[in-house]
Amino acid sequence: MLTIFAPTGSALKKVDCGDLGALPESAVWIDMFNPTPEEDRAVEGLVRIAVPTREEMQEIEISSRLYVENGARYMTAILMCGSETDAPRTTPVTFIMSDRRLVTVRYDSPRPFVAVEHKLARTAPPDINGDAVVLELLEAVIDRCADILERAGADVDAVSREIFEPEGSARTGHAKRYSDILITIGRKGDLTSKVRESLVSIGRVVTFVVAEADNVKWSKERRAQLKTMQRDVASLSDHASYLSNKITFVLDAMLGVVNLEQNNIIKLFSVMAVVLMPPTLIASIYGMNFKVMPELDWAHGYPLALIAMLCAAIGPYMFFKWKKWL
Repeated sequence: MLTIFAPTGSALKKVDCGDLGALPESAVWIDMFNPTPEEDRAVEGLVRIAVPTREEMQEIEISSRLYVENGARYMTAILMCGSETDAPRTTPVTFIMSDRRLVTVRYDSPRPFVAVEHKLARTAPPDINGDAVVLELLEAVIDRCADILERAGADVDAVSREIFEPEGSARTGHAKRYSDILITIGRKGDLTSKVRESLVSIGRVVTFVVAEADNVKWSKERRAQLKTMQRDVASLSDHASYLSNKITFVLDAMLGVVNLEQNNIIKLFSVMAVVLMPPTLIASIYGMNFKVMPELDWAHGYPLALIAMLCAAIGPYMFFKWKKWL
């Protein structure tokens, strides 16, 4: 899908373009979402660039993600998608800056794109161009990463309190509760690692833009904005590292609590086995070696013995369920 944005008064609006062979020259932002070959050729003809393929966008070499070709600057960053779901994912997004026009190529829907689109649709500078749009997108991506890290940190704090300060019945062990906590820790660790990967790629893109700013003669305000982005990315990367270490600590603490409770249960079983061992030994030696045993004459002795054995098996099971050991 091809979405074209052009300045209209004091806003940046979508432009309807049914004919791919006649894309408007006033377009400052061309957003290519899962583009078709026909759309690739149309954009290449208008902007005079080579649109990278999905396979090229996924390459991990820095030289394949940040480069200049025929005067156009190609920058590929890893952005977060679906961070609110149980299966967050990352997706490569390529920013192509050429002749004050921005082309974005993506195969997913990162939330910052929608936020920037709505923001610029409300108000935009009259002289807006692709350089300003790419700065808005990068800033929105950084803000989004900060929000994700903040929410993940709050969730990790909640898990930590549940481990170290359980309330009520949560103080006793419960296999499902421990399983839910471990799943939550694993998901937050995966989310944090993906955000950290995204921040690293964004930091490289911002550094690349700063290095190229001298060639395009940007204003002092935009240079200052880039410097602020660099500081934000560095601080968020440090926070992501801290959060990753905290998640590791919480995971170790959770495993330690599980091991401690298992040791307590095993200790109880060991004590009970030692306590019952002498009576069991005496019963084994002398239990059947007497001539006078009243139970031998009981008419219902055998079914009563079966019932007693069944109760002896059900009793411990119910006790373990009550203690939430099973």
